This record gives sequence, structure tokens and C-alpha cells, in this order.
Amino acid sequence: MPAYLNAVATAVPAHDIHHAFLAWAEHRVAPREAAVFARMARRSGIAHRWSVLPPAPGGGSPVAPGGFYDSDPLPGTADRMQVYAREAPALALRAIRTLSAGCDLGGVTHLVVASCTGFVAPGIDQMIAAELGLGEVERLLIGFMGCYAAVAALRSARHIVRSEPQARVLVVTVELSTLHLQPATEIEPLLAMLQFGDGAAAALVTGDRHGFAIDAPFAATLPDSADLIRWDVTDRGFAMHLSGAVPGRIGAALADPALAARVTGGRDVDAWAVHAGGRSILDAVAGALSLDPHALDASRGVLADNGNMSSATLMFVLARLLAGPRVAHGVALAFGPGLAAEGFAFASA
Repeated sequence: MPAYLNAVATAVPAHDIHHAFLAWAEHRVAPREAAVFARMARRSGIAHRWSVLPPAPGGGSPVAPGGFYDSDPLPGTADRMQVYAREAPALALRAIRTLSAGCDLGGVTHLVVASCTGFVAPGIDQMIAAELGLGEVERLLIGFMGCYAAVAALRSARHIVRSEPQARVLVVTVELSTLHLQPATEIEPLLAMLQFGDGAAAALVTGDRHGFAIDAPFAATLPDSADLIRWDVTDRGFAMHLSGAVPGRIGAALADPALAARVTGGRDVDAWAVHAGGRSILDAVAGALSLDPHALDASRGVLADNGNMSSATLMFVLARLLAGPRVAHGVALAFGPGLAAEGFAFASA
């Protein structure tokens, strides 16, 4: 029984904080590193990142006087989780309502939600179900898996549909990465924070033959890499550790013919949905797999317009590909803590 990704819709907040963050961060690094930071920011491939945090009085960013981060020390984890509990379900519901405008969401039987940037109980899955009136729906909440959680969510939806052919699975990813600003002064954590923005996506997975068929999931953990991507829960939010060695490790792993064959299924791939984790990660994937210069255009477009939205990012890329030409053999691929590479094959119905 095939399972199909029928449709995807996305949502981002209204507040673009990318350039405000750059101005804030450039004054935190040592003077001798400021030019390096500015050069790498220009090469990031990111033009916009969006935040649920409101503008400060007078229209300034969250780090401006009166903004959310205008305190010393920065707001604690409890304050950040209060924002998450309010804004994460609200942004997710925006994506769901956009999805419902072009897709019949009647008869939803299962709700799968992925999010790693906050904790609240009752969970945001319950909040979303209550708002949508899905009182009897079966729920699955996927937490803290990081950027490849969209793969886990869609893979779970596929398993549900294959075991229950009449199932209609609403899949939601929502991440509020900008709730976790850290008072770093070193260049590596500041460059890591530079990547992340907020976003949400919603998708419908059913046995109805339209959209993308989801097939052949795969998962691999790269050896000796557990510390390269890490979230540490602190009293001042979640501190992201994203090593500069990640792109090289990913490139080296994908250059291994055995892993490359698992990723591609040994077939020619005419569409790539690669998690837009950063320009250097996309470059590493393209180089290791000898991809056409335009093969990752959808991923690079999402990175430019939104930055890295953790688990929501891959869904944004799939949304772009669904709106494009037919796909004979596509591959979705994402990376996250572990260091793990997970994905699945897909093709137009």
C-alpha cells in the first residue's frame, strides 16, 4: 500500500531579524575576528530569517532596547518556554489553515507533530488537535530529534497509511529557534546562531494517489560524530553546538559509495530535497554526490528566504518541489544530532 505526500503548506512569522542579529553579533566578537565573521555572514546564502518575537518599542529587533532580549542576564528558559507554548501552536495553525485552503482536511485520523525547540504539557499536539476539533484523533509528538525530525514524521505517517489504508495523517513541523539566543562571544557559536529562524509546515499524507509517493526510508549514523551537533538545555534556553567540522564529515560520508548507494537507491535522481542546514552543508552534499549545479536550487532558495528552521526546513523544500515539474526519482535527505543522516525516496504519483 503506497503512501502519498498529497500537499504541503508553510508559514513564517512577520518579523525579519536576520540583519539585526548580524549587527548585534558583529559587536560581540573580538575585533580581530569581526572581519572574518562579516565575510562568513555574507557567504552564508541567507537573506532573511523570521522570528515570533515581536519588535521592540519603536520597531527595533528583540535585542534592541525594550526587546525580549534586552536584559542582563538574558531571559531564562521558563520565560522562553512561555513564549513557545503560546506561539508554536499559533504558527503551526497558520500553516494548517493555509494547507486547508488548497487541500481537503476532512476526516483526519492521525496527527503527527515534530518540534525540538520547546517543551510544554499538555503538548502542542494536543493544543493543535483541540483547536481543530480533532478530539478522537491519534497523536504522535516527535521531540528533540533536530533537523531530521521531518523525515521521522513523514516516515511515521507512511507507516501509518501502509498499515491503515484509510488513514488520513496530518503532519506538522514547527520550530521557534530564535527563542534560544545565547550571550556568546566566540565566532563558532555566533555563526551557528546566524543560521536559524522560525517556521512551521503542515502536510497531508494519505493513500490517495496524488502528490509524491513516499518510499524507501533510510537512516545512518556517522561514526565518531556524536558531539558535532548538540543541543544543551541550560537555564538560559537551549544552547546549540554546531561544529564547523560538520560539512566535511557529511561530505566524507556521502563520498563512500556504500552510503551514496543507500541514499540514491542506485538510481539516477532528478529531484533533491536536501535539508538547508547551511550553505557549506549544501555545498558538501553537492560536491560529494557530484550533483548538477542547479540540483539543490530548491534547498538554496529556502535557505536564502528563511534560514535553517530545524525540522520545518525540509518540508519547505518539499513544498517547492511539489509545485515544480514531475519527479521520476527524488531523494529527501536531512542531517541532525548524532551525527545522523536520514531520508527517503519519493516520486510524483
